[in-house]
Amino acid sequence: MSQLQTPDSCCDTSAIQGRRGWSPLVWGLLAVFALAVWIAVYALLEPASRWVVYSLLGLERGKRLAAAVEFFLFETPKVLMLLVPVVFGVGVIRSFFTPERTRRVLSGRRESAGSVLAACLGVVTPFCSCSAVPLFVGFVTAGVPLGVTFSFLVAAPMINEVALVLLLGLFGWKVAALYAGTGLAIAIIAGWTIGRLKLEKWVEPWVYQNQAKGAETEERLTAAARVRFGIESVRDIVGRVWLYVVIGIAVGAGIHGYVPENSLASIMGKEAWWAVPVAVLVGVPLYSNAAGIIPVVQTLLSKGAALGTVLAFMMSVIALSLPEAIILRKVLTLKLLVTFFAVVAVGILIVGYLFNLVL
Repeated sequence: MSQLQTPDSCCDTSAIQGRRGWSPLVWGLLAVFALAVWIAVYALLEPASRWVVYSLLGLERGKRLAAAVEFFLFETPKVLMLLVPVVFGVGVIRSFFTPERTRRVLSGRRESAGSVLAACLGVVTPFCSCSAVPLFVGFVTAGVPLGVTFSFLVAAPMINEVALVLLLGLFGWKVAALYAGTGLAIAIIAGWTIGRLKLEKWVEPWVYQNQAKGAETEERLTAAARVRFGIESVRDIVGRVWLYVVIGIAVGAGIHGYVPENSLASIMGKEAWWAVPVAVLVGVPLYSNAAGIIPVVQTLLSKGAALGTVLAFMMSVIALSLPEAIILRKVLTLKLLVTFFAVVAVGILIVGYLFNLVL
C-alpha cells in the first residue's frame, strides 16, 4: 500500500480550527457560485476537446492519433474536475473520523460486527502506507481484534475516493458501486477469516509489549473549520495525484488510439480461465495507485478485456503490493504476512471469476 496508492489527507485539524475565516453565509455563496461555474465548465469539456482536435489542431477524423488526443483532452480535465468536489466532501466527512476516534470505536467490538464496521470506517479514515505500522500497533494494543484490524487495513487503501471518482467518471455509477461493494466484501471476509484462524501468535512479539496510550485530546471543529478541512484535503490529495491521473490517462489514450478493438479478448477475455490469476500475479509487483491504473483499466475494457479480469488486476495493484509487504513486515511475522496476502488474493480471484461468469 504505497503512499502514492492511497494519498489520503493528513490535515492538522487543530491548525485549521485556529484560523479565522469568513462567515457561513459567505462560504455558502461561494459554494453556490463555484458549483455553477463547475457545471458550466464540465458541460463544455466534450465540445471543447473536439474543437481543439479537429479545428485548432486540424487532425483528421477516424485516425488513431486524433482518437488518442481527443481521449486525452476530454478525460483529463473531466477526471480532475470530478475529483475536486468528491475529495472535498470526503474531507469534510474525515474531519469527524480521526485515527484515534476510529481506534476507540473499533476497540472491544465482536469480530463479525467489528469487521463490517472497520471496513466501512476504512473508506473515510485518513490512511496511507506510512501510517500502516502505527495504526496496526495502536489498534491491536487498544484491544481491537486482529481480524477487525485487517478489515480496516484492506478497505482503507482499496476503496478510496480517488478510485471511486475515477470509476464513476470513466465507467458510470454501476461499475463504481460494483467495485465499492466487492471491495468491502473482500475486506470484511478477509478480516473475518484471519480472525477465525486465531493468528495473534504470528504478530511480532514487540507489538504486544507496547501499551496503548490514552485518548488524544480532540477539538470540536466548527462548521467553517470542517469546510476548511475539506479544502485542505483537496489541496493535499489532488495536489498529489494529478500527475498520476495525467500519466494514466496518457497511457490509456495511447491504448485507446492505437490498440485494435478486441485485441485483448484472447488474453484477458472470459474464455481464458488463466487470465484472472495471471492478472493478479502481474498486479502485485506493480507500484501504482488508483489515479494511475484506472484510466488504463478503462482502455483495457474497451479493447476486449473481461470486466472480472480487469477488476482483479486493479484490486491487486491497489490492495496488494511489494511496498505494502515491506512496511507490514515490521509488525507481522512472515507467516502472517503471507497468510494475509493469500486471503486477500483469494478474495480478489473469486471476484474476478464471479464477474466474468455473470457479466
